[in-house]
Amino acid sequence: MTLGRRGLILLPLLAGGCATELARTSFPPLTYGYLTPLQLNVASIEEAPPPPPSGLDVSDPVPPAQALIQMARDRLVAGGTLGRAAFFIDDATIRRTSGGLDGSLAVHLDVLTSEGTRAGYAEARVSRHADFSGGDLRGALYDITAQMMQDMNVEFEFQVRQSLREWLQQATTAPPPPAVEQAPLAPPTSPAPPTSPAL
Repeated sequence: MTLGRRGLILLPLLAGGCATELARTSFPPLTYGYLTPLQLNVASIEEAPPPPPSGLDVSDPVPPAQALIQMARDRLVAGGTLGRAAFFIDDATIRRTSGGLDGSLAVHLDVLTSEGTRAGYAEARVSRHADFSGGDLRGALYDITAQMMQDMNVEFEFQVRQSLREWLQQATTAPPPPAVEQAPLAPPTSPAPPTSPAL
């Protein structure tokens, strides 16, 4: 059985239509407020200017630098009265290679005294590779960004807890509930003997 001329024309159109339908158009924001906050014994937390955007940032629904800034805002909390912390983005790039997409993220966090002297720091770096041969570039960039941010949240928290443990505070400072006071129970009283009715 052979396809008519009309069938031969429709097949490429249908194939192109399927490729278009598979491209995603909805990309949820990447936020991290559900993760454990990292409360530091400083009065304020600053964000250094991010590096210049890379070539693929215009196609990424959530550029890597934007996701890193959101992580810092969601997870770093100032809980002290003196000093400050400064969050730096050292690398936030995704590059297209012959084998797909290569991404790398790097940040560091400085803790400074009220005089401006660096009293401690933590740094974290992650990288990912994703196979990509063409098609939904925006979806592929979003996926590799989200995956790298999952890795970064784990690595960043680990490094902060290791390198800045003396500057970390508990996430909550509410006092514990008072202890329940114990009092001895009074001994049970014996019931009064029944009285005889008067004659």
